Amino acid sequence: MLKFRRRMQDTNHGPKTYVAPGTKIIGTIQGKGSYVFCGTIEGDCDISGPLTLAEGGRWKGTIKATDIVVAGTVEGDVIGEQRVEITGTARVTGSLAGHSIAVAEGAIIEGDIKVKSGTAAVTFQEKRGADMQAQAPTKIHAHS
Repeated sequence: MLKFRRRMQDTNHGPKTYVAPGTKIIGTIQGKGSYVFCGTIEGDCDISGPLTLAEGGRWKGTIKATDIVVAGTVEGDVIGEQRVEITGTARVTGSLAGHSIAVAEGAIIEGDIKVKSGTAAVTFQEKRGADMQAQAPTKIHAHS
């Protein structure tokens, strides 16, 4: 029997806390549950649960959560206790760390990638969305 692994964006973690586009938060964020950030955040976070930085979202500081999906821009480190998924629209200036890491074609990462499971980071091609345009090649600067 084949067993298919679902991407994090396809999973359901119950109700989410949303931060709308146009919202700016400055400071430290801590909490439990599922969070989706669409605005601008300046500061660090420590979330017990999944965190998504949506396309158009901007984060300056360290992101730490159980599972992380980045579709926006991050200036700082991204630390997932479990999984980290970087979509094709993401730009990360800082290091990535997680038990497993997936990077979509078109994503830009300027920093180290540290996969805690010992396996290499996985790349994937985004196949969702009717408005997908031709994307720039993936730039990954990984250091062992």
